[in-house]
Amino acid sequence: MATICKAAKVRAYCKGVQAESDAEKLLARRGYAILSRRYRSPAGEIDLVASNGDHLAFVEVKARRTLSDAAWSVTARQQRRIWDAAGYWLQTFPEYQDRDMSFDAVLIAPAEGMEYIRDAFRA
Repeated sequence: MATICKAAKVRAYCKGVQAESDAEKLLARRGYAILSRRYRSPAGEIDLVASNGDHLAFVEVKARRTLSDAAWSVTARQQRRIWDAAGYWLQTFPEYQDRDMSFDAVLIAPAEGMEYIRDAFRA
C-alpha cells in the first residue's frame, strides 16, 4: 500500500511541475519574466513570481479536470498563505517593493486549455 501512495505522490508532483512549466510559457508569451519558481517561505509557497515592466505578479498555478474545478481550488486559506509568502518574498527582494502588484492565477484543464486571470484575488 505504501508504494502505491508514493507512486501517486510522484505522479501528482510531476503533474504540478508540468503545469507550472506550461504556465511559465503562457506568461512568457504575455511578456512576463519569471523571477522565482516555487518560492518557499515560512508562510507557504508561491508557484511563480513574474514581472512585466513595473508590474509584479504572484501567480498560483492550478491544474484540475476542469477550469471551474481549478478556480474553486484556490481557497481563502490558500490565498492568505500566498499573501503572507509574498511578504517574505518582498523582504528578500526589496528592490521590487515599489511595483504595482497582483495575485494572479493560471488555471489549467486538459480538455479546456489554460486561462490566465490577472488579479484573481486580493488580500
